[in-house]
Amino acid sequence: MILVDFGVVPIGTKETDLGKYVAVAVQAIKESGLKYELTGMGTQIEAQNLDEVYEAVKTAQEAVFDIGANRVFTVLKIDDRRDKKRSGFTG
Repeated sequence: MILVDFGVVPIGTKETDLGKYVAVAVQAIKESGLKYELTGMGTQIEAQNLDEVYEAVKTAQEAVFDIGANRVFTVLKIDDRRDKKRSGFTG
């Protein structure tokens, strides 16, 4: 199981409220079918392989571009443990 913590941040937007950007990024993750959890500092997802991770994050990032961001900064942290089956979410 791969656990991922990531954030997609639009840069150079005209407004300080980033809610619409967060909403489209979260919707993209939701549509990926991966298990996810929002936190105060980003989004955590679970995946079976790195291809699922990269595709989901790519889709979220592109969704932010699609609604008008000209530049996007994405932070991605991956914990890939293969010696034990696990789930990173408690809820």
